[in-house]
Amino acid sequence: MKPNQKNNPSIHHRRSIRLKAYDYSQVGAYFVTICTHEKECRFGDVVSGEMVLNELGKIAWNQWECLSERFPNIVMNEFVVMPNHMHGIIIINERDNTIPMVGAGFTPVQNGVSQYQSGVPLAGTPTVGDIVGAYKSLVFKECLALYKNQDRYLGRLWQRNYFERIIRNEKAHQKIVNYILTNPLKWEEDKYYHD
Repeated sequence: MKPNQKNNPSIHHRRSIRLKAYDYSQVGAYFVTICTHEKECRFGDVVSGEMVLNELGKIAWNQWECLSERFPNIVMNEFVVMPNHMHGIIIINERDNTIPMVGAGFTPVQNGVSQYQSGVPLAGTPTVGDIVGAYKSLVFKECLALYKNQDRYLGRLWQRNYFERIIRNEKAHQKIVNYILTNPLKWEEDKYYHD
């Protein structure tokens, strides 16, 4: 949309990619993918099947690892930062970070590594969108500061939205973990691949 063009709902269709009426703050495990603006490779390169992070990639990596300090009832499970996107698993626990009782479709995994759909919404708990929004903002601010120190122009870093999938069971969790861990090995087959 051009800067002085008004939003016209009959022309500009914005559909949410979230499930309607689903509470994304409830206890559970979520797989997210966050892409850079126009899928530009900003975070490094894949070399011989391994991701080699540049300065921006290291910021993206470190900020993901630190999110559980900002949101005490979440666990950041497996993740990978790729040249133009990142994949990660977010686990929302009970507010006191304990594993809820088994029931209502809930299946704990050993050592509290993952939980699936207890169906328990928690008042005051951040949603997956809140967590992703905070992550994108923190990464952008740190990258912007780095670029300003180097007298460089950063421009837009992130694509506007993100993709998420609710992880409903251990089989799905293991499949996603495997996908994340092998993502650099399969970079040239990846739908986000840019030569």
